[in-house]
Amino acid sequence: MSTTPPPAIFFTDWDGTVTLEDSNDYLTDNLGMGYPKRKIINDKILEGSLSFRDGFREMLESIPTPFNECIEYLLKNVKLDPGFKEFYNYCEARKIPIIVVSSGMTPIISALLTKLVGEEAVSKIQILSNDVRVDDNGKNWEIIFKHPDSHFGHDKSKSITEYLEAHGFSAAQNQDLDGLPSMPKLFYAGDGISDASSAEKLEEISKSLEKNDNNDKSDEDTDSLLFAKSGRDLIKFCVRENVAFTEFNDFKDILSKLKSIVDDGVPVKNFVENSKVKANEEVKETTK
Repeated sequence: MSTTPPPAIFFTDWDGTVTLEDSNDYLTDNLGMGYPKRKIINDKILEGSLSFRDGFREMLESIPTPFNECIEYLLKNVKLDPGFKEFYNYCEARKIPIIVVSSGMTPIISALLTKLVGEEAVSKIQILSNDVRVDDNGKNWEIIFKHPDSHFGHDKSKSITEYLEAHGFSAAQNQDLDGLPSMPKLFYAGDGISDASSAEKLEEISKSLEKNDNNDKSDEDTDSLLFAKSGRDLIKFCVRENVAFTEFNDFKDILSKLKSIVDDGVPVKNFVENSKVKANEEVKETTK
């Protein structure tokens, strides 16, 4: 294992973040129960009366179409974020790993990634997601949750932790000590409520690094940044729970900020759009 860490690690949601359409919602709306019934389930998930795992399973179970036909349907209709290919090429050039952390299913993501980005991307981008069990030549299928005991079905925060530990990074270790690499800057892009645990994990890691760093970083830079898609539920969650984030419309926005941080050394904290620290600073400004 190399002791030289990458300049950053970029985790990202897939549906509605890398793609313009959420593939699972698209299947449910057009081949399954339809939008009105799905909206009722979504509202229950948002209000907390139904787990994401159980609601998601109910949506998928309403789809009678064979699995292979579902994939073909998505390949014809799902589009890629217009800035993702350039973002992908930049990360490849800078040796920044891209890890897809998704509540979707690996075969669908792999098929879309191959068509929309290319076969090479499938070998370069690691996918951490749910799986699927397919029987009777695809006629019968069901989602296999990565973390079935989690109310998310896939606890993205756990996958992020497992990835970092597998690559020798620890939230309690921000120094190059005993041959262990120091933690790179961490980024996550998402849009929905399934990304909530990832958002909280980034804050937890950043605070842990600050606490364990020999230097007082309370007035310095942070080690992570959450990109939350404009107009989506993740922003509502971040505002409600006071989780720091920066808003984006597409991966062109993300790439612009990433270049500023990685290439130009602009502090991550310059892009944070809400936090207790920033709120306190604004209060001090208005009371002067």
